[in-house]
Amino acid sequence: MRTRPFVAALALAGAAVLPAAVPVAAHGDTVHLDVSGQRNGRVSTVATWENDHDPVTGEFTGTLAATATDGRTVGPWRLVAVPGEPGTYTTREILPAGHWRVSVDCAFPSPGHGEGELDVEAAVIGDPPLPGATGATTGASAPIPAPAPTATPTPTPTAPTAPPAADSAARARSAARDTPSDTTPDAATWAAIGTAVAAVVLVATGFWLRRRPHR
Repeated sequence: MRTRPFVAALALAGAAVLPAAVPVAAHGDTVHLDVSGQRNGRVSTVATWENDHDPVTGEFTGTLAATATDGRTVGPWRLVAVPGEPGTYTTREILPAGHWRVSVDCAFPSPGHGEGELDVEAAVIGDPPLPGATGATTGASAPIPAPAPTATPTPTPTAPTAPPAADSAARARSAARDTPSDTTPDAATWAAIGTAVAAVVLVATGFWLRRRPHR
């Protein structure tokens, strides 16, 4: 009789836990990881449940590592969800150019593993980077055009300004005053000569009159 309440409690507990356990059992206990490709150097991985192939959403813990044919290795890098694409994961880091063998692993919500090979060309960022992306090249910046040379105006020679007519006339008069006249000395000389000749004539006439005998 005492065991009946205990059995009833177990039944209620089982009924409460069973609906939550059914979806987990339907998904299975393994995650399938598929390396689906790359875009601009970022590798894409699709995670689905092994049993029903539903996308793995919610909390997810996974990493990516890769080895190139020339011996280069990268990773492990953390896988992050791609916005708007349920079950698709990528890395914040960019895979360098080359031929790579990629391996992805999942630790939560269930273990999973996947591998794939792909070729990556030189990354050209054409879409916005994921939040917190590191190590990405941001593309070549457009060259800044050099400023156009500014033409220096050539000064135009100006003609000398002619002096006013009044100034020219005044300068001419001043020059005339400062320049001695060529006719003044000659006139004075001839006047002196004429006076001397007249005096000689008068003196000679006087002597002649005195020596003339009176009749």
